[in-house]
Amino acid sequence: MIKESKAYKYALWCVEDGNRKVGIYIKKQAQAWLDIVEGKDPQAYVDEKTYNKVCKILKLMVHPDLQCSMFEGLEDYAWLLIVAVLCTKQKNEKNLDIRYFITALLEISRKNFKTFNAAVIFILLMLTDPQFSRFFSVAPDLKLSSELKLAIRKIIKVSPALAADDTFKILRSEIRCLVTESEYTPLAYSEDRMDGKLANAFLADEAGAMDSYPIEAMRSSQITLFNKLGIIISTQYPNDNNVMIDEIDISKKVLDKLSDCVDDEDARRRFSLLYEPDDDLLINDQWQTNDLVIYQSNPVAVAHEHVFKAIKSMRTMAILYENKRENYLCKHNNIKYKGLGVEGYVSIDKVRECKIKEDLEFWKGKKVRLGLDLSQSDDNTSVAMETEEDCKIYGKVWGFIPKDKKALKSKKENVDYDKLIRQGVCFECGDEVIDYRYVEQFILGLEEKYGVKITQIGYDRYNAISTIQKLEAAGYECVEIKQHSSVLHMPTKLLKEAILSKNFRYDENLMLEINFQNARCTEDTNLNKFVNKKRSAGKVDMVVALINATYLLQQDMLYGAENFGAQVI
Repeated sequence: MIKESKAYKYALWCVEDGNRKVGIYIKKQAQAWLDIVEGKDPQAYVDEKTYNKVCKILKLMVHPDLQCSMFEGLEDYAWLLIVAVLCTKQKNEKNLDIRYFITALLEISRKNFKTFNAAVIFILLMLTDPQFSRFFSVAPDLKLSSELKLAIRKIIKVSPALAADDTFKILRSEIRCLVTESEYTPLAYSEDRMDGKLANAFLADEAGAMDSYPIEAMRSSQITLFNKLGIIISTQYPNDNNVMIDEIDISKKVLDKLSDCVDDEDARRRFSLLYEPDDDLLINDQWQTNDLVIYQSNPVAVAHEHVFKAIKSMRTMAILYENKRENYLCKHNNIKYKGLGVEGYVSIDKVRECKIKEDLEFWKGKKVRLGLDLSQSDDNTSVAMETEEDCKIYGKVWGFIPKDKKALKSKKENVDYDKLIRQGVCFECGDEVIDYRYVEQFILGLEEKYGVKITQIGYDRYNAISTIQKLEAAGYECVEIKQHSSVLHMPTKLLKEAILSKNFRYDENLMLEINFQNARCTEDTNLNKFVNKKRSAGKVDMVVALINATYLLQQDMLYGAENFGAQVI
């Protein structure tokens, strides 16, 4: 039955080879759900009984605009969202009826019926969840929060089976389902306190305009519940301090199979439809000409030509008039306007293709170069060791964090530092600040531990003077690497090309993979690219250290080993 559904067929369409009308993260989520349908997931399954119940209720609902049943009128992406969220159940020894997904994240551009589809889900929940359940919507203000209430009211009024006096009762401040004695109430962040509520399910609308408090307050209310759900929907917003940024970041880590870096199991139980353009579409002003930017951010535009033409018309105006650009890019393309010119450094999938198992014998007798990123004393620090053999670059990287800030950093960055420390790719030292003596002793011990010969150490002068003086006193040649685009462009380019051509190898390192996923590049006026820490999505110190080491290797390639340089550059 499920394999005959629109949800299943849409998911299959999403993962088709060559289909670029959806972005990479939609493909990954669709594939993950298809694996659940096929019985390949050890923790979840799709319940046919619940699916049949959902279908029966949807056939009773009338679409207020199309005047047909909701079963016939829902968009394909809405089918996937509804069926996946409501019908995917958790496998458990006691056979309890527990929904698997507890967070539904929808990043989608305007005019995709997102609030309308949330209303459909809320009606389904009010009719099927246990008695006396409570549901809330939260938004920046009451008017916006009440949009969900208006959508629910509209569907109820045009659906004879729902409009009966013994089914729903619409009051001024809430909507009650008389069948289950459940109730829905809209809340406003600007007027209402979110604490003290017990939310079986909640909707955070336009989350990009709010900080984390409303959502965390709702989640806190759900701690004692087995069946709980939080629906978070929004377009992009130009501000940097909003909860949607964190939620998208967590979802991408889960979809990139970096879920081990999220220490909270509940954080991994999320279904995320991230309708945003892929990184390669965010450069060279492609939003002005490439229609894929519209398709990937607006699934309704794929199915409805008139919607696509309307957005193209708005795109033309945004190209011509600067004052229309921010609204168009944020609300219709899910692109932060100030983020134009920022692109992902290299795909995490391409990086992983270069991963190898640690082989300590490989390093014995090798001449290596070290790259350092000695960040502020209360932040991450990294050391990268690099060599070349058979036209391939080999790298090994370690991270260092302040011991007393480990718990705070784990929570704030959604990274399980305890796991990384156990894996030997990260070390905790000092208390509130990094103990640079520990880092210095680590560097001084590398030759003995790995049997290598350190030829040069590359560093950024910032925060490094004291450490470099000690390393030079120990007899090492240290080279200052100016952190400027004109200097960093070539090693940044070389490392990326080595990864893409599979001429790069690194010992298995989850922390390095997280850093690569976080890394974002910018261009200067001469089109020199470099990894920009401020524009990146999280910590990138390991990547920066690796690029510093690559700079030293490249200088040797250019002025020493000419044959190697000719093959790689």
